[in-house]
Amino acid sequence: MGIASMRPQLSEQDIERLMKGETPDERAGIAHKLCRRIATDPLTDIERTHAEEIIAILAEDAAELVRKTLAVALRNSPRLPRNVALKLARDVESVALPVLQYSPSLTDQDLIELVRAVQGAKQIAIASRERVDSELCETIAGEGIADAVSALARNRGASWSNKAFDRSIGRFGDDEGVKTALIAREHIPVHIAEKLVSLVSGQAFDMLVNRHELPAQLAIDLASGARERATVDLVEQADRSQDMGYFVHQLDLNGRLTNSLIMRALCLGQMKFVEHAMAELAGVTHGKAWLMIHDAGPRGLAAIFDRAGLPRKLLPAFKAAVNVFHETEVDGGPNDKARFRMRMIERVLTQFQAIPKGDLDYLLEKLDFYSDQAKAMDAAPSEAAARRVS
Repeated sequence: MGIASMRPQLSEQDIERLMKGETPDERAGIAHKLCRRIATDPLTDIERTHAEEIIAILAEDAAELVRKTLAVALRNSPRLPRNVALKLARDVESVALPVLQYSPSLTDQDLIELVRAVQGAKQIAIASRERVDSELCETIAGEGIADAVSALARNRGASWSNKAFDRSIGRFGDDEGVKTALIAREHIPVHIAEKLVSLVSGQAFDMLVNRHELPAQLAIDLASGARERATVDLVEQADRSQDMGYFVHQLDLNGRLTNSLIMRALCLGQMKFVEHAMAELAGVTHGKAWLMIHDAGPRGLAAIFDRAGLPRKLLPAFKAAVNVFHETEVDGGPNDKARFRMRMIERVLTQFQAIPKGDLDYLLEKLDFYSDQAKAMDAAPSEAAARRVS
């Protein structure tokens, strides 16, 4: 006899057992066993009917413990009927939270309406769902409490639109929790970063300018010391720019597209910035600059170098760095960018010694930074594995 045929089937006797449970603890115990079977066992049509009857009985039970058992046991199951999921979602928090945060039975429109109908921890549970679409995200940002918006900002599965960002900043520009959570996101729009610059201070400010793209002129002003706090690293900002040509042009207009800045970017392997910088200074297209740097041999590189007006004494270092860039590969692993830049700096420093002190100090500082970053990322998987073992 197979395992499937040995398994007890859902029946009217199960319903009867549930009804006869005298105490909440007894009914909750029976409910737990039945709900696990409902969630995991293959069900016939008759069994599905019995399952829905059992779920309906549990949802009406006067004991909170029984309703909580139902909510927890079926929080991830599509077999929880939508009407019951909606009923549980409006129940007391201990019953509602598992359903609000996990149940696939609730539609996006259900969740939008629930955000407007519930408060506190219930909104936070909705904001913490594995997936939050853009319309629901906008609703939480526009109508949720601050803690719910913070939870939403920390949720990597939330689809933030410009409208959601604007709403959250408009409502909670003075809330440190919301601002910090937004800054910690992997990406925020440039105009939101610009707004946050004037709203944050201390570590939050440093994180903002070190993690996110700023408008070109603002980045230049901050790097120029126009503000009393941390200055912006324009090399790092260039790497974040979505419009490299415009960013480089703004640097040139402000007199910040210096030989030192270009060499620092080159030594870090930020070749796209270098190409646009050379094109800007030489008055040629990016495509032509690319060909002269990469595909026209040493003479092409020397020609655009001279046309860009860079001093000849830097050409050997420039050539060495371009060669290192071509010889160095991104390994494709986690945090490969940090390892790539670390190798770039190491090889450039080894091959070319006559680097100005200011640039040398900068590169050594970056070498330490990327080395620490790579070590931290490499250690993270082993630490996670150790936690799983323990």
